[in-house]
Amino acid sequence: MSRVLHGISVDVEDWYQSTIDASAPLSDRFRSSTRKVLEALDAGGTRATFFVLGLAAEKDGDAVRQIVAAGHEVQSHGYGHVEVFKLSAEEFRQDLLRAKGLLEDLTGRAIFGYRAPSFSVDLRTPWALETLAETGHRYDSSIFPIKMSRYGVDGYPPQPRIVTTERGRRIIEAPIACFHWLGKRLPVGGGGYFRLLPYPIIRRAFGQLDRIARPGVIYFHPYEYDGAEMGSFKGRVSPLIRLHQGLGRKGFAGKIDRLMRDFRLGPLQDMLSELLGQLDRP
Repeated sequence: MSRVLHGISVDVEDWYQSTIDASAPLSDRFRSSTRKVLEALDAGGTRATFFVLGLAAEKDGDAVRQIVAAGHEVQSHGYGHVEVFKLSAEEFRQDLLRAKGLLEDLTGRAIFGYRAPSFSVDLRTPWALETLAETGHRYDSSIFPIKMSRYGVDGYPPQPRIVTTERGRRIIEAPIACFHWLGKRLPVGGGGYFRLLPYPIIRRAFGQLDRIARPGVIYFHPYEYDGAEMGSFKGRVSPLIRLHQGLGRKGFAGKIDRLMRDFRLGPLQDMLSELLGQLDRP
């Protein structure tokens, strides 16, 4: 068991609404999948951060209360799962405040962490961290520190750190985990990367992070615990998308189980406790 505490997080959303059609109503599938995740974390003795979409909280407030009752951290995934770069700064502010207020009412706790839909805080949104800090958010975990086709910032510092905005506000950024192999920075944060990578590579990557004492942020979605979901979209979603989005779901839960045994995992609030303390100092 490692001594470095890595952050484990769950983006609570519905696959079709978040991936295919942002205007679609949420299905009921995310409810049962979220409960499967809670059972798996309980069996592994692990607490996590749940970044809950506002739409999901509206549809199933009981699920949010169950997450809190199980001892997990609840933070914001925004309200409507629209990429930040598709919003103006004011639209982003309103989305943040709507989700924050809704989740605070449900949980009775302050909401001060955020994860953008599809890691959409990047070079197209230079105002995003400023707006997050202005609206009472103390940490963000939205930046993917590798440039990919749809998201990411090439060369972004991979370690959690305090960022000072142009207006002098401070906020913590906790990028998604990556590791180095053959001189290249490669993604190993979770989601589709976990579905496709063999577990020995995932274990090697987090072993490397342990050796250099750099905490990594893991993310996944409840729908990755639903191996049968893609079969329900025949005729509505192309076979290629169903293959790409369904591949590796069958073995996904087992990889998370093994990570919980092999490494120290916990909520981002705990992983960032020292940096959060520094935010409160002059």
